Amino acid sequence: MKGTVLYGPHDIRFEDRPEPRIEKPTDAILRLAATCVCGSDLWPYRGVQKIDKPTPMGHEYCGVVEAVGSEVKTVKPGQFVIGSFCVSDNTCPNCRNGYQSGCEQMEFMSRAQAPILRVPLADGTLVATPGTPPDDLLPSLLTVSDVLGTGWFAADAANVKPGSTAVVVGDGAVGLLGVLSAKVMGAGRIIAMSRHKQRQQLAEEFGATHIVSERGEQGVARIKELTGGLGADSVLECVGTEDSMMQAVQSARVGGSIGYVGVPHGMKLEMFPVFLHLVHLHGGPAPVRRFLPDLIQLVWDRKIQPGKVFDLTLPLDQVAEGYRAMDERRAIKTLLRP
Repeated sequence: MKGTVLYGPHDIRFEDRPEPRIEKPTDAILRLAATCVCGSDLWPYRGVQKIDKPTPMGHEYCGVVEAVGSEVKTVKPGQFVIGSFCVSDNTCPNCRNGYQSGCEQMEFMSRAQAPILRVPLADGTLVATPGTPPDDLLPSLLTVSDVLGTGWFAADAANVKPGSTAVVVGDGAVGLLGVLSAKVMGAGRIIAMSRHKQRQQLAEEFGATHIVSERGEQGVARIKELTGGLGADSVLECVGTEDSMMQAVQSARVGGSIGYVGVPHGMKLEMFPVFLHLVHLHGGPAPVRRFLPDLIQLVWDRKIQPGKVFDLTLPLDQVAEGYRAMDERRAIKTLLRP
């Protein structure tokens, strides 16, 4: 079997890898129908997040169960399943409280940019779809594994309510699906911060009512102008830099809520502005497993089409081009087909 391995900055290879096998009785083996490149994969690809050895890549996945360990009860061979990028048992106290990404046995999924994948803790991680999906649903179902689940958590953590005003900081796939999530949750106004025309158009298609292209103080001033000087009820921070977090804090109204899901890099948050703004902060790695059943059903019923964030589709063996296209912002998100 061949799989994707990162050797260093901008050095991504598709090379021979051992084929996954059942290692523990709680494992499942999937034959993937689709996988993709995540925006968070670009941090190590660019060398911002250091790696000290060749690293198998990929954590978004959906496909058919080929085999299960002797203790797996909730999924079986032949079922089409989707799993979270965080492996969880879904039974520990943290999981029962809805935070499977903080599971006592949690580990981050990897090695999913390959045709076959071993999923640990299959019972707690995988959810079966209502049946075998048609091919045109695969992109949208794949988003549930991470990018839609993460955008949904950003909106949930930001306390988006019907009729409220939401600001989305970041126009990558997570930010765009944060727009979609806020729309589904009933936000009355959704302000997407974006400078990229194609991404602005998709944000509007997903439900954005306003686009703000300014950044920094000018961006905050524009948001205050749109909100009668108050700021937004909810802000979704979907980037992970110090600038984006401060943009979020300053864009929120006094007592507003910020859902932060951007993986932090180079961030040293100055707390005094946060203190003065009286904002609620909630975020971290998205507990996607909590949302999987409902999001799968929304996609299955064709009530949402999050798969539109994939604007480049490539065969899996061209994964290096998928990384380059996203790194150079020629693509929002790359879908890979084994």
